[in-house]
Amino acid sequence: MEGKALPGFRDFYPEDLSLRNHIFATWRSVAGRYGFEEYDGPPLESLELYTKKSGEEIVQQLYSFRDKGDRDVALRPEMTPTLARMVAARAQGLKKPIRWFSIPQLFRYERQQRGRLGEHFQLNMDIIGEAGPLADAELMAAAVDIMRAFGLGPTDVQLRISDRKVIRSLLLGRGLTEGQLPVAFAVIDRSERVPKNVLEEMLGEAGYAKREASAVFDIAALRGKDVLKTAGEVAEPLGQAVQALESMGLADFVSIDMTIVRGLAYYTGIVFELFDRKGELRAICGGGRYDRLLELVGGEPLPAVGFGMGDVVLGELLAQRGLV
Repeated sequence: MEGKALPGFRDFYPEDLSLRNHIFATWRSVAGRYGFEEYDGPPLESLELYTKKSGEEIVQQLYSFRDKGDRDVALRPEMTPTLARMVAARAQGLKKPIRWFSIPQLFRYERQQRGRLGEHFQLNMDIIGEAGPLADAELMAAAVDIMRAFGLGPTDVQLRISDRKVIRSLLLGRGLTEGQLPVAFAVIDRSERVPKNVLEEMLGEAGYAKREASAVFDIAALRGKDVLKTAGEVAEPLGQAVQALESMGLADFVSIDMTIVRGLAYYTGIVFELFDRKGELRAICGGGRYDRLLELVGGEPLPAVGFGMGDVVLGELLAQRGLV
């Protein structure tokens, strides 16, 4: 409609831009303190960059079109594939580990809902070329430090940590097959948002017997240090990352929670999300380890870990707590 921004897109009047600038300045300040360098890339990329990583189904969520040069292109829905492409192009010449951050504007063609719009700005922080769990711990600490820089404490936000390798090992240990894992991951991922009977139907339709279905729910219910005891050796990186966070004095912010799966299939190890304690909002931040993505876009295999933190949910939380 004439006179209005498109649905899901925002006008930034001076007072709105002032808040956005405050968020950006805080992001830059913490990223700089952690020794990260800022980069950027183009808002328009080849569509193949996203389908290669996430499969053809992602096209439904993109602003994509064929340009005048007959190329299939898309407005970037996330920054990690651009980062992977840029690093792959110069992998030999870049000093490792690469510690980069960016604040791109991202675009997703989705149904507008609270905390999710057609566009948003996002802080991306990534460490590439560092395989150990201390890199994961450092990025999680940075995410928590950003919350503290905004005046939010452990009674306001919680960092929930999991490990896809641990979930996979526990599921296989309970008798599930490799072929059953994708549905099990999807059910665990939704176990807090979707009624149990709906999830049971989902497992039933996928051919799960009662014993297998109850194994999925048992693993989704695991919390805290019980996870480390139950999973044994495969949980060592997770245990080391949590121990590192505790030694940084962040124990009050941290909980081990097996329902954190992260929907994107490219994650390969530790994954984490940051939520408001009241559970009223979407995740403020999410990320994890993605050790195979650079290979997917034609680069050399390099270990990598990163997260994204959007401005929409963060802005809502700051407003709720009177911290704008």
